[in-house]
Amino acid sequence: MKSSVFNMFMFTVLLSLCALSATAYSAELKEDVKFIDLDGNESMLSDYKGKWVIVNLWATWCPPCLVEIPDLIMFHEEHKDKNAIVIGVNYEDIAISKVKRFAKEQMINFPIVRFEGKMDGINSPFGRVYGLPATYMVAPDGQVVAARTGMVDQKMLENFMNKYTEMNAVEEVKSTEKITGKHADKGKKEEE
Repeated sequence: MKSSVFNMFMFTVLLSLCALSATAYSAELKEDVKFIDLDGNESMLSDYKGKWVIVNLWATWCPPCLVEIPDLIMFHEEHKDKNAIVIGVNYEDIAISKVKRFAKEQMINFPIVRFEGKMDGINSPFGRVYGLPATYMVAPDGQVVAARTGMVDQKMLENFMNKYTEMNAVEEVKSTEKITGKHADKGKKEEE
């Protein structure tokens, strides 16, 4: 019974991972990612270690990007003081004043940045960009754990974070059991 419940749990986790990482490319980061906000201030991806970081590449001309903005706003508002932050990366070559105006009109409450250097429309520090919007999920340990080309919503992001956290907890228990040679169930039976 426990085995079938665990298998069903893992199947659900895998489905969630597939839903988020369906069409994008997730790369191992070779170096820390530098962000430059619309006022010229620099920050690094590593500055947010300890929190989930949702890096969302978008453009003002992108209809699906516009559709997902309200969900990103709600997600950021719900999680910014707890466990996650959204960073919106404007991935187009337009004047910063236009981006600022757009962000104000859309009432965007999360940081809007650009990557350092010129965008080529194909690559980012996270890997190849196949289309917009593109979203990368960076776990609290700083690892890019999922990517998606296409829209995301608040529920999808929250479900992924929860499933990923649960999956890691199961893996930690397995690792501990291998090291100690004990199963959690054995310890409980011995206590009874």
